[in-house]
Amino acid sequence: MKPKITLKLIAKDLGLSVSTVSKALSDSHEIGDVTKIRVQEYAKLQNYKPNTMAKNLKNQRTNTIGVIIPNILNPFFAKVFSGIEKAANAKGYNVITYISNESHKKEKQAMDLLSNGTVDGFILSVAQETQTLHDVSHFKETLREGLPIVMFDRIMEEVNCDKVIVDDFESSVEAVNHLIKLGCKKIALLSCIDNLSVGKHRALGYEKALENNKIKPNADLVLKIENQEAFDIQLKQLLDKREVDGILAIDEHSSTMAMKIAIQKGIKIPEELCIIGFADGVWSRRLTPSLSTISQHGPEIGEEAAKLLIEKLESKQESPTYKTTVVKTELRQRDSTRRV
Repeated sequence: MKPKITLKLIAKDLGLSVSTVSKALSDSHEIGDVTKIRVQEYAKLQNYKPNTMAKNLKNQRTNTIGVIIPNILNPFFAKVFSGIEKAANAKGYNVITYISNESHKKEKQAMDLLSNGTVDGFILSVAQETQTLHDVSHFKETLREGLPIVMFDRIMEEVNCDKVIVDDFESSVEAVNHLIKLGCKKIALLSCIDNLSVGKHRALGYEKALENNKIKPNADLVLKIENQEAFDIQLKQLLDKREVDGILAIDEHSSTMAMKIAIQKGIKIPEELCIIGFADGVWSRRLTPSLSTISQHGPEIGEEAAKLLIEKLESKQESPTYKTTVVKTELRQRDSTRRV
């Protein structure tokens, strides 16, 4: 087997010191152009690959970010990841991604594995099970080890770290206000995520908008059911009554099923029923009729999260401060709502 090409072998073959070869390959200004070109061309000819692990150990940095997301099939998380990767790559950082699949155990395992010298810090959205258990010990342990964390979308308030969120409460207020402007008087709230912080905030926004507009809340128009099969059954029963003229669906499943079941029952959208969803994937534009949505600007959230983490990694502050960035949402009107 051909021996692996190292700095020592290159230095020996070219009659140079290891230090000179290392600096030449790093394009150091201390080395003349003729020597640089000679070393770099020889290294390329010999298929030399730098020992990244050794370099990282020497610098005590990996230039790698660990990203943990709850669900890769959710278009929102895919958009956030694209923003993280774009911003990280622009600054010379690599990204390692783990999917927690909403599991507290998998989320903890990922952090234990990656915090052992593999990554410099984490960007993550908290798993559903972690929020249900309300266990933040693995986050606090990671921070004690000196690895910064940036949380996005689903966060834990008691963890001292940077956070990037959208104002879920105000977004729901805006959506319900819009439905009321369209003339809707019996507005239903649909949710399969009331166990998550974002789901609770969106539901509170719905309630506040009704209160602001002096509309008496009706418990019969509120479906908060985590089990999707049970949710679908009750949604069918709700729409059978034909008493709903507006819907705020605060997650992907409830948005999709509201459109699907209403169409199956022959309800005219938007003439008889206006629907606003809380997901803005490609499918929302491709549905017939297309779905009006609250866009959370996933790529911008990802870019901001990566920016905050890299700033923390490259900062020399001994007593770091933390901030929460709020990314503005946007109501995108499509065919499922009438025009004002």
